Amino acid sequence: MPHLLANGVHLHYRLDGPEDAPVLVLSNSLGTTLSMWDAQMPALARHFRVLRYDLRGHGASDAPPGDYSVEQLGRDVLGLLDALGLERVHFCGLSIGGLTGQWLGLHAPQRLLRLIVCNTAAKIGAADGWNARIAQVRTSGMADVAAGAVARWFTPAFVTREPEAVAAVRAQLLQTPPDGYIGGCAAVRDADFRGALAMLRVPLLVIAGRQDPVTTVADGRAIAATVANGRLIELSAAHLSNIEARASFDAAVLDFLGVDCVQHLHEDERYAIGLQRRREVLGDAHVDRALRRTDALTAEFQDYITRNAWGAVWTRGGLPGHTRSLLTIAMLLALGHDGELKLHLDAARNNGVTRDEIKELLLQAAIYCGVPAANHAFALAAEVFAGQDAKAGAPPSP
Repeated sequence: MPHLLANGVHLHYRLDGPEDAPVLVLSNSLGTTLSMWDAQMPALARHFRVLRYDLRGHGASDAPPGDYSVEQLGRDVLGLLDALGLERVHFCGLSIGGLTGQWLGLHAPQRLLRLIVCNTAAKIGAADGWNARIAQVRTSGMADVAAGAVARWFTPAFVTREPEAVAAVRAQLLQTPPDGYIGGCAAVRDADFRGALAMLRVPLLVIAGRQDPVTTVADGRAIAATVANGRLIELSAAHLSNIEARASFDAAVLDFLGVDCVQHLHEDERYAIGLQRRREVLGDAHVDRALRRTDALTAEFQDYITRNAWGAVWTRGGLPGHTRSLLTIAMLLALGHDGELKLHLDAARNNGVTRDEIKELLLQAAIYCGVPAANHAFALAAEVFAGQDAKAGAPPSP
């Protein structure tokens, strides 16, 4: 359903969820539509009145020619809120949507309850790169841009595992009007909040993808460290983390907005989310092997650990995955469970744990769990790291 704003631009929007619930606005990334949030609807629309919209130049919204600015995009949101009679909302934006969120947090903080910016930065890329992309679209249309977008948006493992999800988002990009995409590129090119974010006072969550080549974890950390009420969550994903790491993304958003999502999941949803989280941490190869070996004896156990360990605990937002990995390694070391310890020493990197952090943990364990236990864990860690290096074709760690 479109709505005419005061500046004459029709924005296409959609409302889902209980009419009396708090409103959560979702703002899409460059080259996508409000459908990029479809995966979030089962979790978010249960607790919020979710307002999604196609930013100008995208989807079913108007695509006026010329350069856009993030200020225009922010004022589009304010116009939509005014038209719908919404005074204060939560706002979650990804990439260019995250830039829009930063503008709103600085220029219209009275309209925001809480702010979430995902896979974004205070300044995204250099002007030369954006100008080159604009020239590419003017010359060749959207097809050439789409060819390189998938590599930025998703990790190779996700592309292989979820080809339908990847194809759906790629189709959104191909259907984006060239004028709208060019206008959005100009908005990203010119936006720069590096000197202003210290003034932002709205409670802020930053979500970053560890494999994001566009807006890195360092970019997200810089935002969180600059604002007064900033918090950073790292996910195992590339640029469209809401799609690639749906379970962790949903849990992080709901936790920041004060919802204990784990307690309200249907059992089938808990299993699906648990399986996704299990894959994020342990990797597809391990999970696929475990599922292939499932038989009449182990089926209920596999269901139990997926539903409860991964769907009810690892998806909780109270601790980041990085901390959960370190805690798991420490407990397995103390209990002497070598097989599980090796598994989590290997998997910890998927939660952003470094080898130096594992070394420090093992040194700490030498004091509180005993030198023999730590000595054995160091040997297991060396074996795991050597295997990682061999797979990556890197020289062994010294």
